[in-house]
Amino acid sequence: MKKKMNRYLVVGLIITGIILAITLIGVFWTPYSPTAMKYGRFQPPSPSHIFGTDNFGRDIFSRVLKGTGTTLSIALATVAIGAVAGTTIGAVTGYFGGVIDELLMRLNDVLTAFPSILLALLIISLVGPGKKYNVVLALGLIFIPSFARVTRTAFASLRDMNYITSARLMGAGSGRILFVHMLPNVLRILLPAITIGFNNAVLAEASMSFLGIGVTPPDASLGYMLSEAQGMLKAGPWYAIFTGLSIILLVFGVGLIGEGLQAENREVV
Repeated sequence: MKKKMNRYLVVGLIITGIILAITLIGVFWTPYSPTAMKYGRFQPPSPSHIFGTDNFGRDIFSRVLKGTGTTLSIALATVAIGAVAGTTIGAVTGYFGGVIDELLMRLNDVLTAFPSILLALLIISLVGPGKKYNVVLALGLIFIPSFARVTRTAFASLRDMNYITSARLMGAGSGRILFVHMLPNVLRILLPAITIGFNNAVLAEASMSFLGIGVTPPDASLGYMLSEAQGMLKAGPWYAIFTGLSIILLVFGVGLIGEGLQAENREVV
């Protein structure tokens, strides 16, 4: 069982690591300019253009590199906002309880009552579509409740443990207890939640960009590229294939990491 659990983690880390390494290279170098329209329309995959070209004569491999970087940066920023804010709320409500817990959790319930994508659409309509920062803000806000709920339960289960009681008796402040004594034990629950949140952020960004309310040109995004590819499935199916595979591999790799972490947690318990 232990060997199988580690396999998930190792394979997930390998797939995700390769994607991250290629994407990092794409930040500094691409074979061609992702926006240059001079390589011939609908050129099939070849040694010179390994993913082919699109309807504007742009190199698809170069665009996939840039698009993956955009999608990754949005997903990471989204998860960072959701995890930091949600963990802080979960720590406060789970540890102190009482009126603070009731107020924040009721607000949390109100937010989770709305379908997340509709809530993101509402926020985007208020702040304006097409900008990466607005997409990050919209997705980050809707991810806060899920992280808050997960971490609240974890902090509440730890607050009456013997080592926490001992820390209080020794004069440790609430901040030290929450983030020095309790948070390390909450991380084993938080890390799998982060991988799930990351995948949800990737898919949410892709969905929003596909609908035309997320990232728009001149920025490249996997979701927007997939939307572009929809209209050229007959003339250049490789555009949709390689863009879709990039999203699938990214989500699959991170998903395997999350599965491995959850399996490790089950083994510990």
